[in-house]
Amino acid sequence: MKTLSTTLKFKIRFSEIDAMRVVWHGAYAKYFEDAREYFGQQFDLGYLLIEQEGYFAPIVDLQFQYKQPLRYAMEPEITITYRPTEAAKIVFDYEIRDTATQAVMVTGRSVQVFMDKDYQLVWDTPAFYQAWKERWALI
Repeated sequence: MKTLSTTLKFKIRFSEIDAMRVVWHGAYAKYFEDAREYFGQQFDLGYLLIEQEGYFAPIVDLQFQYKQPLRYAMEPEITITYRPTEAAKIVFDYEIRDTATQAVMVTGRSVQVFMDKDYQLVWDTPAFYQAWKERWALI
């Protein structure tokens, strides 16, 4: 199956480090969120579109694997890759690299499902999402 991927560079801010002078674990969720928003802009799958179509896409699974610590003033990049699935969900893989050395610092994965505006889980792939997958030749 075909995959879609894009890369976003970012800076580690002082407010994101902890007492050990490395990025606080909670900041990684933000980096992954920034990557998802960037992906949505690049491939027309943004949160506003999902909401306009009558759905929410909450995260039900979020994983991080820390390989090396990110530190203040680093300028890493995060690559987000869409993982095709037949299920009614959106799955992404992530990889954060140090741009100075190309070392892999963090990897991860997220899974989002669809809920309707009444907060009910949607088991069937929404029509707009099916059309999006067809548009990008993902099925």
